[in-house]
Amino acid sequence: MTEKKDIGHLHEPGHELQLEHEDPTIRFLHRIIRAAVKILAVLMVIVIVWGIGDVIYVLYQRMTEPPFLLLSISDILATFGAFLAVLIAIEIFINITMYLSTDAIPVRLVVATALMAIARKVIIFDFDRIAPAYVYGTAAVVLSLGITYWLITKRS
Repeated sequence: MTEKKDIGHLHEPGHELQLEHEDPTIRFLHRIIRAAVKILAVLMVIVIVWGIGDVIYVLYQRMTEPPFLLLSISDILATFGAFLAVLIAIEIFINITMYLSTDAIPVRLVVATALMAIARKVIIFDFDRIAPAYVYGTAAVVLSLGITYWLITKRS
């Protein structure tokens, strides 16, 4: 039986992690990490379901307060933020399940998730309350992630 000796090395095509090791202690530790990732997947599903319940509750609460069935701009932005938070949690769950099913680091999906998270921040910005430096810093992060995503997808 040949065992892979290239432990933890990222291979370019699929970014597979080689989890086989000749040392039984390291193999045992890898199994613990895999179990921890499975626990994180279960917890992420709980967060997603909880987040959906929160979106429904907040939307219901805001729609039943006077003026009835009307949302202010701040209510709409808060609702968008809640929706995007759930979508980001779903993306993180997909990252976890992809890692579990392929032993791969889904770099493109991780960068796309980061882009979605920073886009959420931009969507819910209250420009009256944040400093210009924060806006510029966020713009730099968006630009960096956008270029990174473009380079990753261009290379594929």
